[in-house]
Amino acid sequence: MPHPTAEPAGTRTQITAIRPDLLDAYDTALPAARTAILARLLIATETEPLPGLTSRHHHHGHTHVRFGDTLLTYPTDAATPFTTPPTGLHVTLDGRPVDDPAHLAAHLWPNTPLITELTGSVDNLALARAANPTPSWPHRPEPGQIEQTLIDGHPLHPCCRTRTGMTVADQLAYAPEHRPTFTLHRLRVPPRHWHGTGEPVLLAHPWQATRLREQYPWLTDDGQTGPVRPLMSLRTVAPLDGGPHIKTAVDIQMTSAVRTVSPAAVHNGPLLSRLLQQLTRDLPIDVLAETTAGAVITDHGPDRRLAHLIRQAPPADAVPLGILADEPRRFGDPYQLMKDLGTVFFAPLARLLDRGVALEAHGQNSLAILRDGRITRTLYRDLGGVRVHPARLAAAGHPMPDLHGDLPTDDDTELRTKLAAAALATVARQFITNAHADPDTLWHTLATALRHHPDLLTTPLPVKATTAMRLAADPLHDRWTHLPNPMTAHA
Repeated sequence: MPHPTAEPAGTRTQITAIRPDLLDAYDTALPAARTAILARLLIATETEPLPGLTSRHHHHGHTHVRFGDTLLTYPTDAATPFTTPPTGLHVTLDGRPVDDPAHLAAHLWPNTPLITELTGSVDNLALARAANPTPSWPHRPEPGQIEQTLIDGHPLHPCCRTRTGMTVADQLAYAPEHRPTFTLHRLRVPPRHWHGTGEPVLLAHPWQATRLREQYPWLTDDGQTGPVRPLMSLRTVAPLDGGPHIKTAVDIQMTSAVRTVSPAAVHNGPLLSRLLQQLTRDLPIDVLAETTAGAVITDHGPDRRLAHLIRQAPPADAVPLGILADEPRRFGDPYQLMKDLGTVFFAPLARLLDRGVALEAHGQNSLAILRDGRITRTLYRDLGGVRVHPARLAAAGHPMPDLHGDLPTDDDTELRTKLAAAALATVARQFITNAHADPDTLWHTLATALRHHPDLLTTPLPVKATTAMRLAADPLHDRWTHLPNPMTAHA
């Protein structure tokens, strides 16, 4: 059995065996993929509290970062978020040139999993670009097709294409940028082993299903679903017939975490969906409800590796904001688009914050409905990252649901951080960086939309320190860095 992608030589061997037509394109794409991941790592060295970092200063267009006795130097512009790094980018490490992010990580943080993760991210990004030399936009999109046009993954995370455990064949068969279709396995579950709503049938991703059947032979074959397409989040799929989306559990680390479905998510989804649909009834943002969820009960209770969620599907032409913000001019005039976003996205999110709920409204979870170059409405999906403030919720006249896990919080700062990090520090910054328009005017437009929420205008923008998290003893614990808020001048 081929090993998961871990280094270019092994990846080339697998490509040669199964898709030799991609080999030349992979070789061509590899240097730029290496540069793209290196630039994402430099963004972290520019802003994050990384292990071993003792000083950072800028001089004549270069950043000089000390990790103990080691000096790292690079062009400051190369660490600009949401931009394409210069061709041939390299850094100097104690005066020696380095162009491979894994080599840089191995020197700064030896014997850490991040080294292998970065190598896999480079390989998989090169494979993605090799398969999409001239990305195309669907003229009349079918369910899921628009989401498959995003080739590079997370715009800031150096592990943007890490998929630990997947081979090249797996990537081609299941990764959205390779535009596959496949079917999910229906695994019949004995009723005493079922937790959740709906019939006791687990909808299992094909990558996961064989492994589950081997470990739990009492899961019996109940056929397959109709064909589906993987979305931006590989483990979530859209049925080709337009039916509800299905989030599956897949034991693969993608960017920051292994993508399973927790018992808390199974419990919370339907409850939180009803609450959010009540809270947003008068707002131009629709929450896509999680209607059904279930998990298999094993020796340790409801098992996050054997679970699924079923969620209301958006219209096939809905555009994730991560795609819109990557190239705003594709969709219309950026000044008008930002004004529209202020009305139907940013202001409603702030109103919802006042009512006690912070949505983690980043570019993958948030979608826009566009008509004739205007954003007429926005959609939100995926409730796992939401935070709910019981006291604010009660003041808004809504009882607190019986939510499990870390969704409830009494911390106003945590609530604001959840929203600002996703919507402002990510979606807004990416849009404004890529708009090819006057950034001050766009930030002013956004500040005008948020004028009734001064804390969002003046508090430094929180950015998740994703590389610091990968290097921490507890990589799932949120860590933050903060950037100047461009809206302060317009407050």
